[in-house]
Amino acid sequence: MRIAAGLVLAGLIVPGQALAAQSAADPTKAAPADVPKKPPMRELPSPYTPNYAGGARPPAGNRPPDFAYGAYQRGQYVTAFREATKRIEADRKDAAAMTLLGELYNQGLGIRQDPVKAAEWYRLAAAQNDSAAMSSLGLMTLDGRGVVKDPKEGRRWLERASEAGSPTAAYNLALLLLGTGSPQDESRAATLFQKAAEGEIGPAQHALGVLYLQGRGLPKDPAKAAEWFRRAADNGDLAGEVEFAILLFNGNGLPKDEVRAARYFLHAAQRGNAIAQNRVAKIYATGRGLQKSPLEAAVWNLMAAQQGLSDAWLDQTLSGLSSEEKARAERIAAERTETR
Repeated sequence: MRIAAGLVLAGLIVPGQALAAQSAADPTKAAPADVPKKPPMRELPSPYTPNYAGGARPPAGNRPPDFAYGAYQRGQYVTAFREATKRIEADRKDAAAMTLLGELYNQGLGIRQDPVKAAEWYRLAAAQNDSAAMSSLGLMTLDGRGVVKDPKEGRRWLERASEAGSPTAAYNLALLLLGTGSPQDESRAATLFQKAAEGEIGPAQHALGVLYLQGRGLPKDPAKAAEWFRRAADNGDLAGEVEFAILLFNGNGLPKDEVRAARYFLHAAQRGNAIAQNRVAKIYATGRGLQKSPLEAAVWNLMAAQQGLSDAWLDQTLSGLSSEEKARAERIAAERTETR
């Protein structure tokens, strides 16, 4: 997973590490190659991640159309800034417009990036109980971005935002709690992940699936894990997509379906996941879920190896390819890598 605004996802499975542990997903039944440890990636969604729209979203209700937020969604940031400013001039308590200005300043969209001004606007909106603003302000305070770094204060803002209904805040707060190592905090983290997952936060759905799979903070339940991984995949979460493919291929928590699992693996491989690329290579090499193709197996094996995931079994299995076939596989792998 990519880690939200500098928070560490302690104890959860990141792409590569999670899948390396799932040797049962290997159609060759051989133990997977060691996966190189990678630094954690920054998570989505964070209220101040570029192109993230959730933090600026106005509250639901029977209000007239929000032209400022609509402009923001369309990438018309100067217009969004102008419209939000006009609204605040007319109503000094327009929290949604304040949050939008904070978002624009934080990301530097349509105006010069200025975390200090962003924090000021978020603070004004937070005073009006805007949950998205509180969530952003909490993350900025944890990071010391635009404000003085204060982990305790940052956590308090996330607590308030979560209580006010922000699924993103619930997700980030769960990450913090999971890192303490306390069984009590782990149980509460599971509850917060559930809240965020029900808010359709893909990474939270993946995290909840991992907890169900491991029996951490809640009863072990592979069926529920599979359901949350599927929902995470539906929301575009790459780690969830691969985890769902693993369970589907093995028939763990849901009926075994190698053909459907292969489609998930292939989609994740096309998105650049090295573990999925390795699994697709083995699926093509063995013909389980996809029609057997040594050439395609070689292509995907090369693409995984380019990311540091080598595989001795595949190298040995594909050693019988001719020099011409190997050269062709190298060309195809290079083309796919360039166009991905």
